[in-house]
Amino acid sequence: MGAIRGIWRWRGNPLRRTTDLVEAWAALVALLLMAFGAPLAGLLAGSAAHDALTRTARQQLAVRHRVTATVLDASTAVVPVPAGTRAAEEHDGRRRVLAAWTAPDGTGRRAHTWTNLRDPEPGRRFTVWTDVRGRPVARPLDGGEAALQAGLAGIGAALLTIAIAESARRVTLRRLTLRRHRRLDRAWERAGPDWGRTGTGS
Repeated sequence: MGAIRGIWRWRGNPLRRTTDLVEAWAALVALLLMAFGAPLAGLLAGSAAHDALTRTARQQLAVRHRVTATVLDASTAVVPVPAGTRAAEEHDGRRRVLAAWTAPDGTGRRAHTWTNLRDPEPGRRFTVWTDVRGRPVARPLDGGEAALQAGLAGIGAALLTIAIAESARRVTLRRLTLRRHRRLDRAWERAGPDWGRTGTGS
């Protein structure tokens, strides 16, 4: 909104100052950055993030394997997970159990891992992700998560561009205002001693 008001300085006015034109140019540049630069920055950032996340997802899928595990002991206490982490999101509502499964190399594995079974009784089966050695790992990034994170990155880049453009405009406006005040102070100092005296033209 401030950028639009700044462009108003371009209107024809005999009292228009050079600083008014500078303010108008600053407002125009800021407005163009907000209207065109921000969407472009968001698109580029989102696209770059999506490409990087897609590569990460492919790399994870290449080294992580989905296997079927069998619950051996469900009496394991729930292990607290730090809030706000991906692990917390993945383990939300899950229980940690002792389970057995077959590793990708064909060997048997037994370890504590997480399950989303509501009633993880011994003998029940569930899916677990492992590395090439059969050790439990987090599930790989999927396409939906990659798209969501890329979208957030694009939105963030667009908002950052808008913030930078508006901040630069405000800094420019502040400097112009200070310059105007200094000029007014100097003019007042020159006119001040004679202000209101007869014959001084005031």
